[in-house]
Amino acid sequence: MKRIAKYFFEGLIILMPVALSLYIVFVLFKKIDGLLRIPIPGLGFLVTVAIITLIGFLASNIFTKKLFELVERLFTRLPLVKLLYGSIKDLIGAFVGDKKSFDKPVAVSLSGDGAVKVIGFITKESLDNLGLNDYAAVYLPQSYNFAGNLLVLPRERIMPLNADSADVMAFLVSGGVSGGKKA
Repeated sequence: MKRIAKYFFEGLIILMPVALSLYIVFVLFKKIDGLLRIPIPGLGFLVTVAIITLIGFLASNIFTKKLFELVERLFTRLPLVKLLYGSIKDLIGAFVGDKKSFDKPVAVSLSGDGAVKVIGFITKESLDNLGLNDYAAVYLPQSYNFAGNLLVLPRERIMPLNADSADVMAFLVSGGVSGGKKA
């Protein structure tokens, strides 16, 4: 009986991540495919991807770049829209684009003797504009969550890590379970 239970749990450990990943991909595909309400399955997804790619092309084109800059200026001047637009743009820009923010993994000493450390990412090297000379901003993602905390720390408590940012993020978000290369 113990052997059957062991096989069941081993099967569960293998099947659950695969099934949940496929389910999430399927739900996202269906949602994106249904955005344009095209009756041919899959065509809505392809058209949506094509539209996003076309907008990216137009935004980088010298002729239409001014139009996108005008729209962005408008969005950054409207009171509530400014907050939402700026936050969303900064969050997306932290992961993709030229201004990635989560590309400098660090360990931060929380205790005076350096025995207790947390891992995060430097998001701002200098906080002189806030009057906090010799301080830096470090973002600490939370495990199994899309949230985190921003700590303002003296630079001497921050130690850069010689590690791939994606591996460090996977390590943090998984609660230390995954991330890093396996031999």
